[in-house]
Amino acid sequence: MANHVSALKRARQTERRTAVNRANKSRIRGSIRALREAIAKGDAAAVNEQFRKTVSQIDKSTQKGILHDNTASRYKSRLAARVKALSIKAA
Repeated sequence: MANHVSALKRARQTERRTAVNRANKSRIRGSIRALREAIAKGDAAAVNEQFRKTVSQIDKSTQKGILHDNTASRYKSRLAARVKALSIKAA
């Protein structure tokens, strides 16, 4: 445990930032889960709307440093491929 005032402050800041990062990561996972469920149902309109929201969440998390750039690109690419496959299958 930290003993110096500055170290105690850094510990408090780390706790707050960890909580924020955890909440943002949880929000991303929930958005991705909702998109996967919409794809499973096959509703193209709902999928497109959810895809737009999910990509936005992923981009915001990248800007905040929660996800690495390449990780975010990989998520978006894989989700886009699923959405595209659904649209081709529907047509």
